[in-house]
Amino acid sequence: MPADPVSKPRTKPAEERRDELMIAAERLFLEKGLEQTTIEEITTGAGVAKGTFYLHFASKADVLQALRARFVQSVLDGIVAAIEGRGQEDWHGKLAAWSTACATGYLDAAGLHHLAFVAAPPATKEGLSRNILIDHLNELLAAGAGENAWSVDDPGFTAVFLFNALHGVVNQPGIGETPAARAQLLRAIEAHFLRSLGLPSGMD
Repeated sequence: MPADPVSKPRTKPAEERRDELMIAAERLFLEKGLEQTTIEEITTGAGVAKGTFYLHFASKADVLQALRARFVQSVLDGIVAAIEGRGQEDWHGKLAAWSTACATGYLDAAGLHHLAFVAAPPATKEGLSRNILIDHLNELLAAGAGENAWSVDDPGFTAVFLFNALHGVVNQPGIGETPAARAQLLRAIEAHFLRSLGLPSGMD
């Protein structure tokens, strides 16, 4: 039988290469800081040629913006999964799940959030008044009001108010560092979300 032809190495999909660059950049940014990290270090960490970087990103700032977007999407994915675990008519549970999943997402990636939004903040603060997390909470509040689960005059305003309250709490230095402290924090956030809609909190 003829020998098998030598297999040629397969080129990784562009999305996989981009993800590897982002993973390497995130690790280096957290270890060394944005300014101290070089593009060559990022490409070495990702195991690609330096020129490959520019096929996916224009600069380190471009990578940071992609990390911001991925962070927020990851938090939203966790929220959606948590809400899907609740019954169709369990609006109380959905709101509680939203607050807990959102807070958990921030706490689990506190280092990345601080890097991407505090140490090197975006050019504008629009994200605190409009982002996919606020949009999702707005939709949840409006849907619950439509089903008479709660009364809310302005779901959009309330979503911004609640998101920023949660955001401020979870970004306090040293917050929720032990399992017991985190559990207590999550219960308190959930209780405040529920009370704001006139729902029993379980802590009353």
